[in-house]
Amino acid sequence: MASASSFSHALAFFFFFFFFFAAVTSAQLSPTFYDTSCPKALSTIQSAVKAAVAKERRMGASLLRLHFHDCFVQGCDGSVLLDDTSTFTGEKTAGPNNNSIRGFDVIDTIKSQVEAVCKQTVSCADILAVAARDSVVALGGPSWTVQLGRRDSTTASLSLANSDIPSPITSDLSALISAFSKKGLATSDMVALSGAHTIGQARCTSFRNRIYNETNIDSSFATSLQSNCPVSGGDSNLAPLDVSTPTIFDNFYYRNLLNKKGLLHSDQQLFNGGSTDSQVSSYSTNSAKFFSDFASAMVNMGNISPLTGTSGEIRISCRKTN
Repeated sequence: MASASSFSHALAFFFFFFFFFAAVTSAQLSPTFYDTSCPKALSTIQSAVKAAVAKERRMGASLLRLHFHDCFVQGCDGSVLLDDTSTFTGEKTAGPNNNSIRGFDVIDTIKSQVEAVCKQTVSCADILAVAARDSVVALGGPSWTVQLGRRDSTTASLSLANSDIPSPITSDLSALISAFSKKGLATSDMVALSGAHTIGQARCTSFRNRIYNETNIDSSFATSLQSNCPVSGGDSNLAPLDVSTPTIFDNFYYRNLLNKKGLLHSDQQLFNGGSTDSQVSSYSTNSAKFFSDFASAMVNMGNISPLTGTSGEIRISCRKTN
């Protein structure tokens, strides 16, 4: 009886671990997820991103930012793309997003092209992840292997978008570290991911206080920005996040920080006498190190709480649930 009992216990443990590891494995993303179900998916996305960035180089930064703002709210689930409806408030009108995030039409175009080659197979969340990578590459930055298999959420969260995306106006270093740590990202990931600000532009509202009231800023740099960002008015006037090479993905963002030319308050916090100064200094002189770390950090960010397996859905339109 003892041996039979031992055998049944062993069998129970075997099935427990078998199903446990099967569940863990099924929840993991894979770079080959669409190899069989939609072999043209990645090339279709890449071509569309190249065309969009060729038309407007700023779009590369906008598509990269969409992925970030998606992943920081409910995980990388495409929730940022959902339009408001009469019964549903999405994330587009949240403080960090309203009149700020853009590129939705480009995602619509990509989605329709992908749907044409594989119907209801590739998620909007995965399109965001791949488009972010292809945008960086199109602007001269590093490539990386995108993990795939995310599914799309059927909900969004205005409140989480307001609380979980760090403010560029008020976030000090500890707040930035905390916001990224909350998503399972290390401080080193945060510093590397902030290098995304080597491309793109920001609205006057997000840097006005810095150029008029902060002291850790190059005075001539601040003065040069004030003509296009007055004390009042001109809220939507734009300035490049990287004053040196605004449409090239390089390490000049970090060089600017060393010279107190970070556009946003949150940018300059990375080089302001704190624990991240040495990493910023390293990236300012070692572009290859920045590129490598940025690629790794993007994979880490893309792994934030994805919906997999039977969770969520594959949206037919990225703007609305099925």
